[in-house]
Amino acid sequence: MTGQLEIIGKTGLQFFVKISASISHEIKNVLAIINENAGLLEDFTLMADQGMPIDPERLKTLSATILKQVNRADGIINNMNRFAHSIDKTVTTVDVNEIIELFIALTGRFVAMRCVSIEPKLSEISVKIRTSPFFLMNLLWLCLDFAMTTNGTGKCVELATEKTENGARIRFMQLKGLTEKQGEIFTSEREKSLLDLLEADLTANPKGEEILLNLPENLDN
Repeated sequence: MTGQLEIIGKTGLQFFVKISASISHEIKNVLAIINENAGLLEDFTLMADQGMPIDPERLKTLSATILKQVNRADGIINNMNRFAHSIDKTVTTVDVNEIIELFIALTGRFVAMRCVSIEPKLSEISVKIRTSPFFLMNLLWLCLDFAMTTNGTGKCVELATEKTENGARIRFMQLKGLTEKQGEIFTSEREKSLLDLLEADLTANPKGEEILLNLPENLDN
């Protein structure tokens, strides 16, 4: 049991660092764009001081670009805040659709770097379960990382949520390169430890080109 907790702790810390580093990188990109446009605005100010005419449309474009980046930064920080608070309570009631939306936002940079797209297919009805949101997202990342290596030439992974009789199911679909052998070797000690923690089960379906994560409705503390 001690060994399993060490694996969970190490895996969780690695996931937290990975996401935090990605968030800081995105914020730096936003600041770089704002800084570049602020420099252009300063150039326009100097031109105006010298009596040169300034095109109002160019000022509008600059203003719109800066405002867009401010809104982008606000969204990134809101997601960072939600991610940080996902560890506040070890177990809590969550909306699976909302967790998936946050997860997609947090991992978007990694997905883009792999030249893959994620297509969410969320349940039309609310799917709520009592679980550990942080470790669920940790497990989702391990599943997505695997899915992106087995999606073949499609370059698109469909991520679906479903309500089940006993909880919820998350499906990673369009894994055209998934084979029986890959499905058998996917679950390492990291995945197994997180599955045990979440009282979940994970199955691979090569014929259906998908992996399925089943989560209980109520996770014991």
